[in-house]
Amino acid sequence: MPLVEPHGGRGLKPLLLDGSNLANELKRAATLPQIRVSSREKGDIIMLGIGGFTPLNGFMTKADWQGVCDTMTMADGLFWPIPITLSTDANNAEKIALGSDVALVDSEDGSLLATMQVSEKYTIDKAHECQSVFKTTDAKHPGVQMVMAQGDVNLAGSIKVLSQGGFPEKYPELFKTPAETRAIFTQMGWSKIACFQTRNPMHRSHEYLAKIAIETCDGVLIHSLLGNLKPGDIPAEVRAKAIGTLTDLYFVKKTVVQAGYPLDMRYAGPREALLHAVFRQNYGCSHQIVGRDHAGVGSYYGPFDAHHIFDTVPKGALQTEALKIDISFWCYKCGGMASAKTCPHTDADRLQVSGTELRNALSKGADVAPEFSRPEVLAILREYYNSLEAH
Repeated sequence: MPLVEPHGGRGLKPLLLDGSNLANELKRAATLPQIRVSSREKGDIIMLGIGGFTPLNGFMTKADWQGVCDTMTMADGLFWPIPITLSTDANNAEKIALGSDVALVDSEDGSLLATMQVSEKYTIDKAHECQSVFKTTDAKHPGVQMVMAQGDVNLAGSIKVLSQGGFPEKYPELFKTPAETRAIFTQMGWSKIACFQTRNPMHRSHEYLAKIAIETCDGVLIHSLLGNLKPGDIPAEVRAKAIGTLTDLYFVKKTVVQAGYPLDMRYAGPREALLHAVFRQNYGCSHQIVGRDHAGVGSYYGPFDAHHIFDTVPKGALQTEALKIDISFWCYKCGGMASAKTCPHTDADRLQVSGTELRNALSKGADVAPEFSRPEVLAILREYYNSLEAH
């Protein structure tokens, strides 16, 4: 069985230049007006570069933005759940002529990331995007904060990507492109692959979800976010070490591939679950595990909103399917991990396993029950938290 096709059905479309094309474009980029991009936009550029956002060729037009907000469909009919846009302030936008080229540079270190031919300049109703994507305009929501902090003018146009933003160097074992994961899956003889999305170390509930997927699939891609998180989240290198230890000790060999991808979290809940499925299709995954409150934050989304949104996707618009799994927990009467579909007992018999609670306990040096997390994982996390206290 072949792997699922990349989104759009025409093969991977990486926009990253190489060889003499890259050298020539880097020289040209140094002569162009510069637009400084946010961390979120940087992640989007890198995903466009490696083919993670296939088949997009750059940043969206106003018609694309409007369609994605209102119907999760771009102007050409392509299914896409979250706008991929680039913004700047009005003063910068005034200086840029339509049809001209600009260099996109990292706002943190000024390094060249891409060049872009500007095809359109437009303003948006930021509140409308927030309500459409995040289901709220509450200024406390981190995704809303991100959108409201954008420049007032969006720039649309195709891009040529010049850099992977330092991610391969920072995470040499973890950072993988869609072409690389597809090659790994093919080499392993896999065709039915479930993706487990994580921005946290894996506790017992996560382990349970991944193992459910392995029962019905050839293997699981544990796909860890490498971009910016919210304060208090555990860094990618610590997370990767903890996940690697867990899979080495508690999973059958050659059933798991661990990799990372370069985006920031948007905390868009159900819509972000769909975006994850879109780019996981590009990475070669036929299924995506969707558990409780996927990509959520606070209490902005219901626990199963991310399950229900997959039921609204038109047939054929998305090949990667949701592997919907109920809330899982440790049941003392069952004597193991279970879900509401398999456990007949009451809440009094259950230990709910929450990443937030785990982080809180570890940050306070409190005891953590073995039913909550594997001891070898806890040792790595305690070492990390102890190092914070030492500083």
